[in-house]
Amino acid sequence: MLNRRRVVTLRAPLLGDSPAERAALAERAIEAALAQGGPGRVTFSRAGDAVRFELDGATVFFLVVDDMPGPRPALALDAAAGEVQRRLGIAAREARELTDPRRIAIGLATAAAATLVALLLVRGLLALRRRTLVALERRVEGWRQHGHGRPLGGYAEHARMALQLLVNGSAWGLAALLLDAWLTFVLHQFAYTRPWGERSTAWLLGVLEQFALAIASAVPGLVTAVLIFVIARLVARANALLLLRIERGEARLGWLDADTAGPTRRISSVVIWLFALAMAYPYLPGANSEAFKGLSVLAGVMLSLGASSVVGQALAGLSLMYARCLRVGEYVRIGDTEGTVVAVGVLATKLHTGTGEEVSLPSATIAGQPVHNLSRLVNGGRYMLQAPVTIGYATPWRQVHAMLLEAARRTPGVLAAPAPYVLQTALSDFYVEYRLCAQAGTLAPRSRAETMNHLHGHIQDVFNEHGVQIMSPHYLADPPQPQVVAREDWYAPPAARADGG
Repeated sequence: MLNRRRVVTLRAPLLGDSPAERAALAERAIEAALAQGGPGRVTFSRAGDAVRFELDGATVFFLVVDDMPGPRPALALDAAAGEVQRRLGIAAREARELTDPRRIAIGLATAAAATLVALLLVRGLLALRRRTLVALERRVEGWRQHGHGRPLGGYAEHARMALQLLVNGSAWGLAALLLDAWLTFVLHQFAYTRPWGERSTAWLLGVLEQFALAIASAVPGLVTAVLIFVIARLVARANALLLLRIERGEARLGWLDADTAGPTRRISSVVIWLFALAMAYPYLPGANSEAFKGLSVLAGVMLSLGASSVVGQALAGLSLMYARCLRVGEYVRIGDTEGTVVAVGVLATKLHTGTGEEVSLPSATIAGQPVHNLSRLVNGGRYMLQAPVTIGYATPWRQVHAMLLEAARRTPGVLAAPAPYVLQTALSDFYVEYRLCAQAGTLAPRSRAETMNHLHGHIQDVFNEHGVQIMSPHYLADPPQPQVVAREDWYAPPAARADGG
């Protein structure tokens, strides 16, 4: 080694000296020859099976056949002699430069000038980046304001982010290349750091070469992967068009209807793209690398550990969809929640209640309890109304039936045909439980809660008119006065009649 440069590798013993001892003797001989102050001229000559190397006429080391690797060392020795002469000559000249004040001063001046030029170039590059970003912002703002007449109008914000990322990436990439070029140039100006500069240049060129070769080798695989994805898109599009027609009622298949066509379309689309991804995976760049494999395993472990509840919810949602127990627009009661179904999803179902709330019920929760559908057994947008009431045994059940039917007749929107009916659902210890069942038509108020509000009000009015108490106490004794509201007190202040009377 001389000035951090490898001159030659000695592998064989010679005249009783080991390779390490030969290297140490050679380095001392080179230092002695350089100390003589000669011009640093390197020559070599053949001496039998060895090659003698001289520096300014002084022998510095021998290179023998056994130092050469490979199956034909004699030929390798002849080829290596010229390369060793070149390396030793460069190292000798750099060793002299280390003590040359003039050469050091020139290197300092050149490095300072290169540093100034690099700073100016970087500043100009950053200024150009800022001006480009301002111009792009103005152009994108024009797209946003006049988006109706331009193809990118609806995607102005996405275009702005993409262009900004491209400009920033290009600017900082060029700045990094300028920094590397400046550093390499400065290192080349001094004999002490020149080997580092040459290694930096070789490293950068090697990286660029590997990058270019990787891109070239990945092109056929990318073309194959793109073709697979294009075919998958065509198949998914055709599948979606067919199932959309079934979902809209324009076509029919024996095993599909409008309710199950939607989830089937989504599931089949996911299956098609997963299959395409599995087919294209081997052709993706880096698919066979250990990093890519490790990332795939990590993603799989994370999904298996964290998505168990999501998978359970999704399976429950799919079972609800294919069981067809819920449809959008139907009125249902699930547990303590009742309302109109506005969305049936894979993970949750949304209901709009009559009190102005939107309730999201997880699919697993719905699958674990009964679903009372109040719209399924009626047609034409109707829904069922059920009003339970408990009355004591002292009141004739026929009278209760008649009063409940009268309340239904007074309620706007309650259909006369099919006729409302009353059921006695329980004979409890202290009262009889009655249930009024009726259907509301399209003329009823939009909210079932509002319709039930009117029906409950009329039930109270009718029972008050006939002096029947609506109370279900644990029976001890009859009250001294009937617990009813007299007709003249129905509109006690601050209540007022709807007709103003």
